[in-house]
Amino acid sequence: MRSKKAPKKLLAPDPIYNSRLVTRFINKVMFDGKKTTAQQLVYQALEEIREKTKKEPLSVFETALQNVSPKMEVRPRRVGGASYQVPVEVRGDRREALAIRWLIAGAKAKGNKEFHSFAKKLAAELMDAANNAGSAIKKKEDMQKSANANRAFSHFRW
Repeated sequence: MRSKKAPKKLLAPDPIYNSRLVTRFINKVMFDGKKTTAQQLVYQALEEIREKTKKEPLSVFETALQNVSPKMEVRPRRVGGASYQVPVEVRGDRREALAIRWLIAGAKAKGNKEFHSFAKKLAAELMDAANNAGSAIKKKEDMQKSANANRAFSHFRW
């Protein structure tokens, strides 16, 4: 077991938008250690957003992340012999991580008929999320509903 808590590593901001959030997103898109490929995909998606919405892509990206990030989640808690789903508030880093994960999963799940590349799928999912639509928003709403449904067990919090 670890004697001390591991220190958080600060990510370097990305070269184009100078944002740590974009770097974190690129790292999550990355597959098999191919960071340059992930960067190209994310930057293409952000350019696609710029062309379609005529807005600053970073602000659309941040709005999408804010809209998707959950406020509450349920965690299992064993009390006696039973396991209860206890609603708990989601902390900052985990909130961001879940939002990023859901956005990428939503982009991967998009159909191949209207989109030809992952960058276009990602751009579409980000624009949907910025407009409070899409599969990532659905995932967040499902989590909120689950937390609301299990409010009766909130007194089992740690």
